[in-house]
Amino acid sequence: MAVTGAFLMGRPTSTVAQFSLAGQLRTRSEVRDGYGTLNAKGTDPAFFTSQRARLIFGYKWDRVNFNFSVQDVRVWGQDASTINNADGNRLMVHEAWAEVTLMNVADTTIKTKGIDNLSFKIGRQALIYDDVRLLGDLDWLQQARRHDALLIKALHHGWQVDLGVGFNQNTDAAGYTGTGYIAGNVPPYVTNSLGNLVATPAGLLPLSTNGTMGAKSSGAGTPVLANTVSTNGMNQQYKSMQMAYISRKFGQTKFAGLFFKDDFSKYRPDSVGGAASGYVYGRRYDVKGVNSRLTYGLMINGTIGNASGLKKAWQVGAYFQSGKDRDGKKLNASHYTASLMLQKGKFSFGPGYDYLSGNTPTTAANENHRFDPLYGTPHKHWGYMDYYYVATGSPTGGLQDAYFKVKYQANLFFVSLDAHNFRLAQNVANASDPDKANIDKNLGYEFDFIANYSLNKFTTLELGYSFMKANNSTEYVKRATMDQARHNANWAYLMINIRPDFFFSKPVAIKQ
Repeated sequence: MAVTGAFLMGRPTSTVAQFSLAGQLRTRSEVRDGYGTLNAKGTDPAFFTSQRARLIFGYKWDRVNFNFSVQDVRVWGQDASTINNADGNRLMVHEAWAEVTLMNVADTTIKTKGIDNLSFKIGRQALIYDDVRLLGDLDWLQQARRHDALLIKALHHGWQVDLGVGFNQNTDAAGYTGTGYIAGNVPPYVTNSLGNLVATPAGLLPLSTNGTMGAKSSGAGTPVLANTVSTNGMNQQYKSMQMAYISRKFGQTKFAGLFFKDDFSKYRPDSVGGAASGYVYGRRYDVKGVNSRLTYGLMINGTIGNASGLKKAWQVGAYFQSGKDRDGKKLNASHYTASLMLQKGKFSFGPGYDYLSGNTPTTAANENHRFDPLYGTPHKHWGYMDYYYVATGSPTGGLQDAYFKVKYQANLFFVSLDAHNFRLAQNVANASDPDKANIDKNLGYEFDFIANYSLNKFTTLELGYSFMKANNSTEYVKRATMDQARHNANWAYLMINIRPDFFFSKPVAIKQ
C-alpha cells in the first residue's frame, strides 16, 4: 500500500489528516497452451496481453478511514483504436468504502469506553481473511473480487471479532416489486441448442456447461451437461450473506473461526425458443424464498523457532458446509488442510495436503457433498494453471492435492517452485469405457515456477511457467472426453506491475 502523505487541515492542531494517492498499471502477457483446461488435439496455443489500471485514493483521520479505488480492465486490442458509444467500457469502481471508529481506548476524545476498538466499515470492499482460502480479494484476476457489505469490527484484549452482512438487489427503479434477484453478470449472448449464437433472453440466466454458456441438447428436454461444476457462486451471485469471524493469538499460535451464510434466490427451469429456431435453457429467479448455505470451521496456524535457526510454520484447518446449495440440494461437505513450511535463512520449503469432498456415483439426486471454497483465491492454493475451483469448473468427485513448495527469498527477488499431485477425493463414474465402472482417481501432476524481481520501489517484474502432466482422468473431468485432448499442457506469462505512490518523496541527504 502507498505511503501516506500527511497535511495539516485548518488551524494548527495535534490532529493530522492523512491523504494517500496511489496507482497501479499491471500488464500480463500470456502464452496459454492448456491453461484452465486441456486443449483439444490439433489446436494452437493462445497469446494475449491483459491490463489492469487502478487509481486508489485514501483519506485517514483518527476516527474515519476512507478508500476509493477505480479500475479499468481490458485485453490489448479488445477495443478498436477508435470506439463508439455502442462498444461500452470496462471502467468500474473496485472499492468504495469508509470505516468509522466508534470506540478506541487510545483516543481520549472518545468518551464512550468498553472495548479496545470498535468500528464499522461500509461500502464496496474486499473481504480478506486468513490465507484467502475461503474469503479473499482474488487479486491475481485482473478484475479481482469485492463485496457490497457492512462490517462491524471489534478488537479487545487480543480477540478479533468481525460481523458482516450484505443484501444484493438488481435495481432501485420505481414500481419494482419484490426482492427477486438475478446475478448482474449475465452474458449478452449465448449459444442455443442448435449451436447458434443468439442474444440472451431478458430475465433468463443461461445455464453454464463446462465453462461455456448454453449447451447442445439431445432434444427438447434438458441440456447435456459436462462433468465439471462451477464454483465460487459462478453465474449466481448470492442474494444475501451474513458472516462472523473470530480470532485470537496465544503466543505464536493463532486460532481463527469462520461462519459464513450465503443465501441464493430460488429459481425455476425455463427455456426460450423452439425446435426450429433452437432452445436457450436457463433459470428464472421469480420464485419466492432462498436456499441457504452454511460454511463454518476453524483454522489454526503457528510458528516454532525463528529465522536465525530453523523456523517451522505450520497450519491445519477444517471446514464444513451444510444447509442447501444454490440449487436447493441438501448439502453435506467438508474441506481439510494441513501444511508445514521450514525456513532456514533465505530458503523455505515444505509439504502440504488439501482435501475437498465430492459426490460419488451413488449420491442421491437431491444431495450434494461437493465442497465449494466460497469466495477465496483458488489460484494461490490449487495450482497456478487454475484447473480446479475456478471459472472452468471442478470435478464432481472433489479433490485431493498433495504438494511440495520450495522458495528462495532475497532482498530484491524471489524464485519459487511448487509441485502438485492431484487426485479425486471420490470415485467418478466412467461413461466412456464399459469395462471400467469408475475412472482412475489420479488427475496428474502440475509444476509451477515463478521468478519475481523488484526493479525499483514501485515496479516488479514477474516471470512464470507452469507445466501440467495430465491423463485421461483429467480430460474426462474437465472435458467429458477421453483421448481427444493433449495431455501435456503449458502456460507462461510475463507480468509487469507498476504501483506508484504519488505522494512519495525520495529522501535527500543533508550535507553536514
